[in-house]
Parts: sequence; structure tokens; C-alpha cells
Amino acid sequence: MDVGKWATARRTTRQISVGDVKVGGDAPISVQSMTITKTADVEGTLQQIYALAAAGCDIVRCTCNEIEAAEGLAQIVPRSPVPIIADIHHQYKMALAALEAGVQGLRLNPGNIRRPEHIKAVAAEARDRNVPIRIGVNAGSLDPDLYTKFGGATPEAMVESAQREIAYFQEVDFDLIKISVKASSVPLMVEAYRQLAEVTDYPLHLGVTEAGPPPNGLIKATAGIATLLMEGIGDTIRYSLTADPIEEARAGRQLLEALGLRERKNVDLIACPSCGRAEIDVIDVAKRAMEAFGEREIPLQVAVMGCVVNGPGEAREADIGIAAGNKRGHLFVKGRNVAVVPESEMVEALVEWAEFIHEHGAEAAIARVDVSIAEREAKRDRDALMETQGSDANHSSERIVEIRRTVGN
Repeated sequence: MDVGKWATARRTTRQISVGDVKVGGDAPISVQSMTITKTADVEGTLQQIYALAAAGCDIVRCTCNEIEAAEGLAQIVPRSPVPIIADIHHQYKMALAALEAGVQGLRLNPGNIRRPEHIKAVAAEARDRNVPIRIGVNAGSLDPDLYTKFGGATPEAMVESAQREIAYFQEVDFDLIKISVKASSVPLMVEAYRQLAEVTDYPLHLGVTEAGPPPNGLIKATAGIATLLMEGIGDTIRYSLTADPIEEARAGRQLLEALGLRERKNVDLIACPSCGRAEIDVIDVAKRAMEAFGEREIPLQVAVMGCVVNGPGEAREADIGIAAGNKRGHLFVKGRNVAVVPESEMVEALVEWAEFIHEHGAEAAIARVDVSIAEREAKRDRDALMETQGSDANHSSERIVEIRRTVGN
């Protein structure tokens, strides 16, 4: 997978299989989320799983905290479109029940199941069933003796917690392992993963735990996950947001696409921040465009620009875009003006042209019209705007004069 020339080469890790999804090695970085339904509610949980899969989720985790949840998993797993991981906390027997239900993976928190015989019993059963386990270390729930030894939740304490669990697994010859060392503090999380990456080659699952609601939660999670991915660390990710889990899946997919770590699936919409030349409410048009594209799988870069003077040139690398001028929308494909539409039809035209380009290609889209007409109309509106607004629509020269006066005084 091409990570782009600015990212550090991806860390080499072992590869495991979570159902039919490969994790680690040269496999694409996968996106995970977790259902928030009661797992015993089979139909409700499946509905959420299908929605998560449609939003770009590769693996879904479900809680298994009671016998009814394990029984629900037995019905959910065979009907799920993606592999299911059972989330286990204090009761090791729930892990055994989840394995019996047929889950494709387990998540164990070593701070919650501490008795070695219980840990090894689960690992041995997972070994026999060829089911991987994620060692899910959490800064807020470490074994108490680690807090004492390291003076709190430190990167070193988190890494040692993971290593202890690995040692128990090794005693029963189990090595289908992936690891996470999550914290709600971004700097703590980043440093813990960096240290862990130095001492093990198991695949790593990235996340900032309890990141909170958007937009702050999105910022925190992105800061931690993206930092590590650009350093070549990480094999699978999850945004832990206080929100609909669909938002987690979308955010994870969008982050990987933005970093060039997964092929684009949906529209990448870019828009100018608006300025003195803007002929439209750019924020409103961009919002309506995103809503219009919705879940259409059109992997194009689409631009919404505020004016026809600079828009087509600034967004010339976009597959398609639209710029406003003189109450009209000027459509452009790869920087070339191709059509003029009424301002009220800008969004609809943008979607229609994007769908055509996705199906037939940019060259075919350009070839279906007489571009000289669109270019002539675009020039007319550019000239009109320049005549009325001049070359300094943002009044920058006036600000410069004031700056010089201020400094001069």
C-alpha cells in the first residue's frame, strides 16, 4: 500500500486473520468500531453492524458481558457482513462463551482479568479455534501493582502490562496477537505506542480511548492516530467517540483516505474558505454538496469555490469543481471550464457531472460539450468581477498601509 513519499515506511509486523480480514504485514490498515446496542438484541445489533459496514467499517466489536450477550453473538456472527470481535472485561468465562458462539476475535483487558490460569485458559481455547486476541491495555485500568511500580499510568507501565499478557499467552503457545495501549491523553498514548513498537512485532491497534464527543473527540483521536500512522506505526484503528458509531467508522475511513493509506471510496470535497470575491455562501453550498453526495461511492475530489476569478485555477487538480460568478455556477473539470448553470442548480449539476466522470472518465466528460462556450462565459464573468471589484477584493493594500503606519509610529 502506497503511504506517500512523506510518511515513514510502515513498520513490519506479523500478520493475523480476523475472520477474512488480514491485519498486519502488508494488509491494508483496517477500520474498526463497536456497537452500542445490547448484544442480546440480535436484530438491533445486526442493523447497526450493517450500517457500520456500509460506512466503511472492516471489523466490528460487540460487548459480551452476560450469557444473553453470548447467546446473541451465536445468532449475530453467521449473519454479520464483517468479522465480529467480542469485548470481554472481568469474566473470563464470557470469553469462552464468545468463542463457543463463533466470534472471529476477542479483546481482553489485562487490567481486568488478572488470574494467570484464567488468561491461559482463554488463550488455549482461542489457540485451538485459531481465533486471535487483542491485548487491550487501557491507561485507566492497569493492574494496581503497575501503578505502584511506575508511579502512575506511564508509557512504561502500559507496555509492561502488554508484555505480561504476551508471556502468559506464550506459555500455552498462543501467538495470534494484536495489541493496543490506549489512553485518553494523546501524548501518553503516542509515547506508549512508540515504546511498544520498539519491543514487539505484533500488529498494533490504534486508538485514543474515551476521546469524547465531536468535534473535540475527533481532533484528539486524529491527533494521536494520524501521528503514529505517519510514523509507520499501526495496523488497525478505531475512533472512540461519544457519538453514533457510524461517525467512528466514517472518521476512520476518511483519515486513512486522507493519508493515502486506503483507496478513496467516497467524495473528497474541498472548498475555499471564502474571501472578498466570494459570490456565494461557500459554507452553505459545500454543506449542501456533501449532503447531496451522501453515501454515493464516487471516489473523486470535488471542489466548491467562491469565485470564478481564482477558483478554477486554485482547484485545477480537482477532478471536478464549481465556482460562482455573476449569479451563475461555472463547472470545471481538471481546471477546464465545461458548463455554466444557474446558481440555484450548482449542487445538482456538480453531482450529475461527478457521476458521469466516475462512470466514463474526465476526458469523456470534457468531450461531450463545446468547452469554448463555457470558457467564454467564464472569462466574461471574471472580467466583470475584476471591473467591479478590482484586483484587491480583500482590501489587502489598505491593511498593509495601516500595518506600515502602526510600525512607523
